[in-house]
Parts: sequence; structure tokens; C-alpha cells
Amino acid sequence: MDIILQGIFIALMLWFIISRFVPVKGITNINPAEAKKQLKGNNTQGIDVRTPAEYQSHHSKLFQNIPLSNLSSKSKELDPEKEIIVICQSGMRSMKAAKMLKKQGFKHIYNVKGGMSAWR
Repeated sequence: MDIILQGIFIALMLWFIISRFVPVKGITNINPAEAKKQLKGNNTQGIDVRTPAEYQSHHSKLFQNIPLSNLSSKSKELDPEKEIIVICQSGMRSMKAAKMLKKQGFKHIYNVKGGMSAWR
């Protein structure tokens, strides 16, 4: 019985770890150069999900600041037909934001790998 429980526990842990790193369908990871190129188009909106203080200290004018904590309520202001490029400091919060937007029905979502740390 202990072996069965250990096997189930290990399987659940593996599933949890793998689910955190496997790309979500409908969310594409892009590098900063690709993001800069896409943001030049009229059909793309850039969202920086860092805190206002982080945004003030260093940001790109290509992104509007909508902190992750406010994204659920502010997402109604975004155009679901346009592509969305999401950025944060390292890429972790922006991936959470991208998943949140995906659940809200947005279809063309891009996460900037490495975030603003890689943007410079």
C-alpha cells in the first residue's frame, strides 16, 4: 500500500512540475527583439504587468502599465482582437498574466522571455 501511495505522490509531483514549465497552448514566448518588431504594428498592444514603481524606474513607451494585481478588472479595456505582448521583470509574472488573459478569451498572446531584464 505504501508503494502505491508513493507512486501516486511522485506522479502528482511530476505532473505539477511539468505543468509549470510546458508552454500553454495559445501563448507564445518571444524574445525582446521579436517583441520590438511586433510592437511596431498597429494590431499589437503591449502590457507591462510590473508594479507602478518598477514601471517608473525603467520601462519602454511601447508598453502600458497594468499591474498584475489589476489585470483582471482592467482587461476589459484591452482589445481582444489585437495581439497582446506581455512583459514583467523576468517573465514569470507576465506568464501568469498571459494565462489569465487566455482564460478570459484573448487569443493572440505573447510573453517576453526574460522580461525587462532581457529588454535592455
